[in-house]
Amino acid sequence: MRMRRALIVGGSRGIGLGLVEEHLARGWNVVATERTISSELHALATENPDRLSIEKLDIRNQGQQRELADRLADQTFDLLFLNAGILFGRGTCLAEIADDDIADKFLTNAVGPVRTADALFNIVRDSGMIAFMSSFLGSVSKNDDGRAELYRASKAALNSLVLSFHARHHPSQKTVLLLHPGVVRTDMGGADAPLDIATRVKGHADVLEQRWGEQHPLFVDYNNQIIPW
Repeated sequence: MRMRRALIVGGSRGIGLGLVEEHLARGWNVVATERTISSELHALATENPDRLSIEKLDIRNQGQQRELADRLADQTFDLLFLNAGILFGRGTCLAEIADDDIADKFLTNAVGPVRTADALFNIVRDSGMIAFMSSFLGSVSKNDDGRAELYRASKAALNSLVLSFHARHHPSQKTVLLLHPGVVRTDMGGADAPLDIATRVKGHADVLEQRWGEQHPLFVDYNNQIIPW
């Protein structure tokens, strides 16, 4: 039986590192990217020298995206998971955020992941999946309180760009998924978050399996429930 292969963008810490660990535990071969060196990820690669390799990528950098695609051009992946992103401005209104910060956060959370998916599209199997880490805060119709307005807007932009990405690549058979991770105990979610990483990434991996083969883009949570756009 062929061993399945995953390319996890943003696999150096938090949920991304947890996804690397979970897919290794499920018997996958994994390539993970890091922007800066992660001692935890490199320790994991030392423990799994035949099944985990590490690549460098700053998701904001188009040159690095193209270079990664060139380095991996002779490989094929079942799963491309784009996890890179940052939380910011929880209690800050838009007027208080500098223009450069706004541009950087949108590039990191929305534009960068979709550009990276475009660059790597051809190394994902036709029967494979391209998954993006989004957030329920990206739901425009569920914006009831306005909190984290810039982060929310960046995730709504990601969702919109992914819908365009899917339409642009039609009639590709690749499954395209947007996933809300829940509030997890990471640097982003905070130490008091209700969910631990190991439990949550198992749920994430289960959702990927359950949604494999879907032919229209989906926005779902960690319990496999549809989130309204």
